[in-house]
Amino acid sequence: MQNDIVLQMRGINVSFPGVKALQDADFTLRRGEVHALMGENGAGKSTLIKVLTGVYQKDSGSIDINGQRVSFRSPQEAQENGVGTVYQEISLCPNLTVAENLFIGREKGVFVSWRERNKKAAEILASLGIPARPTQQLSTCSLAIQQMIAIARAMDMQCKILIFDEPTSSLDEDEVQKLFTLMRDLKGHGVGIIFVTHFLDQVYQISDRITVLRNGEFIGEYEVKTLPQVELIAKMMGKDLDDAAKIKSLKHGAEDGGTAVYKAEGLASSTGIKPYDFNIRAGEVNGFTGLLGSGRSESVRAIFAADRVTGGLVRVGGVKVRIKKPKDAMRHGIGYLPEDRKGDGLIADLSVRENIILALQTMNGFFKPFPLKKAQAFADEYIKLLDIKTASADTPVRSLSGGNQQKVILARWLLIHPKYLILDEPTRGIDVGTKVEIQKLVLKLASEGMSVTFISSEIEEMIRVCARLIIMKDRGIVGELGGEDMTQSNIMHTIAGGGHAS
Repeated sequence: MQNDIVLQMRGINVSFPGVKALQDADFTLRRGEVHALMGENGAGKSTLIKVLTGVYQKDSGSIDINGQRVSFRSPQEAQENGVGTVYQEISLCPNLTVAENLFIGREKGVFVSWRERNKKAAEILASLGIPARPTQQLSTCSLAIQQMIAIARAMDMQCKILIFDEPTSSLDEDEVQKLFTLMRDLKGHGVGIIFVTHFLDQVYQISDRITVLRNGEFIGEYEVKTLPQVELIAKMMGKDLDDAAKIKSLKHGAEDGGTAVYKAEGLASSTGIKPYDFNIRAGEVNGFTGLLGSGRSESVRAIFAADRVTGGLVRVGGVKVRIKKPKDAMRHGIGYLPEDRKGDGLIADLSVRENIILALQTMNGFFKPFPLKKAQAFADEYIKLLDIKTASADTPVRSLSGGNQQKVILARWLLIHPKYLILDEPTRGIDVGTKVEIQKLVLKLASEGMSVTFISSEIEEMIRVCARLIIMKDRGIVGELGGEDMTQSNIMHTIAGGGHAS
């Protein structure tokens, strides 16, 4: 019914230099519903949200909230009118306390009683089950906890419209279910929720309706119960998706025999990882898996010396080596795509070209810069190879979609031709099509002899891509699975400490 509509966006057009980001896009949100906004990276989802919240100004079109025409000039104005947002990339202040992050920008008057604010913050945190203290500095919280605090901040603003842009990317299953419980409670109170995610199972678990965008255009609006997943994927991509089914047939193990490309004994780092043994052979794709906080990311950071190495013996190609800093790892043919692409991977103020050549330039020495013509040739080669969607190599990398940013980091490491490539969450927060492209690329690289360690929070993806899985729990290795034993059931049984399922 028309009276149930809290938000109506019609004919939204947005253009950037050389790119039409949105073309006559529509979106309708009703009170008390979770409405999934779906599409591949670059489809226009983030642009539509930023138009609604005043980050971008539309070229044409209309936005009505509760029947009133609006056009916000800033996120602050949108927030004051009941539109709250939790973005994919956490936009909090790590140098401030948890309470200060919850209330920053909302203080009225000169004097603020932080005793009262801390008390209120403690109540909010307790009500959401967030294990953090109001006076704790945000930077000491894990990425998942920071995400929950960002969600708590938005929820405490009495929003009529609440936007979740990839809110579950850093959450484990228990935290996801806790969030969904909160979302259902908000639905019951009449809040309209826009849910942007690349986890299709989550869309079908929590959403009522789905709007699909493709290449900046409105494709359609659908009831979840009438749209099977395979049809949703086809609408998002504009074609039938059978590539995912082919992934598993491409997978193979390491080359038989021979020396391990990389081998560690008793490797340990300053993050508290229990000393562990690990090896990988040419042409193998293996992975570290476990629940959030198990130590999977910290383990591979130790391999690359991204964290301070505190012990262990390392051999590369059978030769004992010292890897104490990332540059040592790079010199020994190891590349690393980090979990946090925004904080650790990209330099947002640099261009696509400058980000692509960064690792090679580091190895060459910053006092020996590449001629522009040569740097441009490197960038053009990998932009074409990985099909990076960018207006040019000079485009600031921050303006690219998440999936294309991920491809830029991949290009950076492929340019140095590593023998061993570590990919930590390479497909997090990117669309289905790009995810399949990256999975196929990983298996192609392995078929050409490269060793790859692949980490994903999606166990099904790990099983699909990896030939061997190292299972982690409480920052230590608790098992290893391969072949037919590598099933979701066996992984969960190993994590729980019960060994393989019978």
